[in-house]
Amino acid sequence: MQRPGQPGQAADSIISFRVWHNDYWLKTVLAMQEIAQNLLLVRRQIAQWEIQYQRSPGSVSLIAVSKTHGAENLRQAYQAGQRAFGESYLQEALQKMQALTDCDIQWHFIGPLQSNKTRPIAQAFDWVHSVDRLKIAQRLHEQRPSDLGPLNICIQVNISGESSKSGVLPGQLPALLEQLAPLHQLRIRGIMAIPAANDKLAAQRQVFRRLNRLFEEAKAHNPGLALDTLSMGMSSDMQAAIAEGATMVRVGTAIFGER
Repeated sequence: MQRPGQPGQAADSIISFRVWHNDYWLKTVLAMQEIAQNLLLVRRQIAQWEIQYQRSPGSVSLIAVSKTHGAENLRQAYQAGQRAFGESYLQEALQKMQALTDCDIQWHFIGPLQSNKTRPIAQAFDWVHSVDRLKIAQRLHEQRPSDLGPLNICIQVNISGESSKSGVLPGQLPALLEQLAPLHQLRIRGIMAIPAANDKLAAQRQVFRRLNRLFEEAKAHNPGLALDTLSMGMSSDMQAAIAEGATMVRVGTAIFGER
């Protein structure tokens, strides 16, 4: 009978480690291949729908929604060519930024904004898609470091009128745009929305069409703002969003899988 610490046990430990290591390596490689393949498929879909709906080639940019996915998954997407990533949770995002300092990533904050978290958001992110009130915008403006240049923002519109979602009502958008115009540390780029879930393409398109009209009206009445961004569409309704004029789509599940 072998005693603890004898050669047989050491050999078993080495074998167990090798099995674990090989299994971990295989899973990592497969995950990398899956994310890269998913990204390729999403990009092909975007390109196909640009053609189908007579959009200019390359007119729709892709934000990979990486919230709740680890830094290693982001790195795999980055190595597959993705550069813009969307995060909703500040502390999680800051940890990923620290882990990915060697990557030239464009960081988009897409989650609800709280007053006590605006400073790190203003300091760390390139874009904020979820501005919905003057107070938040003023704080981002005041807390944006001057050496970083203006922070790109979109105003979130609650297009479906859901009490569970943030955003200004469509009728409130013109007044908020006027209030934000003097904030020189913000570059107001456009509007963002997350419509109520619907699995019918026609119904999805109807809501996105309303958003596009709102966007075009905002551009017509605010020529000094150079609005150019309509951030709408996710994994489940990306086709409808592109059909109705989205310039940015925010896609998570179709790239990284379920959370």
